[in-house]
Amino acid sequence: MSLLVVYDEEGRLLEVERDYEKISQRLASIGIRFERWEAKAELPWSAGQEEVLEAYKEDVDRIVKEFDFKSIDVVSLTPEHPKKEELRNMFLSEHTHSDFEVRFFVDGCGTFYLHPEDKVYVVLCEKGDFISVPANTKHWFDMGTEPFFKAIRFFSIPDGWVANFTGSDISKKIPSHDQILKLR
Repeated sequence: MSLLVVYDEEGRLLEVERDYEKISQRLASIGIRFERWEAKAELPWSAGQEEVLEAYKEDVDRIVKEFDFKSIDVVSLTPEHPKKEELRNMFLSEHTHSDFEVRFFVDGCGTFYLHPEDKVYVVLCEKGDFISVPANTKHWFDMGTEPFFKAIRFFSIPDGWVANFTGSDISKKIPSHDQILKLR
């Protein structure tokens, strides 16, 4: 189940929302696009990039055309990944991008932390969730200590994922992905 949790900048809990429609509306109010997609075929965890993109072809084609994306890939991480800690740490500090950060979760889950103004909007994204974070939005991502997710990533710049770190320590004040999972 998708989840939205809102904190103030000191990490005090302000709001918890579990209803998908309300989550989508709340995120839209801060410029974040959040949708639920359905695959026509059930995919095994072992499904590779070609199978995943084919299963979601209609949605992927629509989004590629709408945003004029230049490349797409599929990323997946499991608790057995040898670089899981290194990869997790790469995304844990607040940063922005000069491009949209767009993800569709095919399986598993991960947590986006959005800091557009004076609140932090924590979005637990699970299988079926599509999220589009506009360029220059302060945010970070946590996949947890035992990551398990597969996601389609969309890029409109040739370099792909390029972060501009803010230097803020706010991510240390807000509960981690593992703690957010307990709120479901």
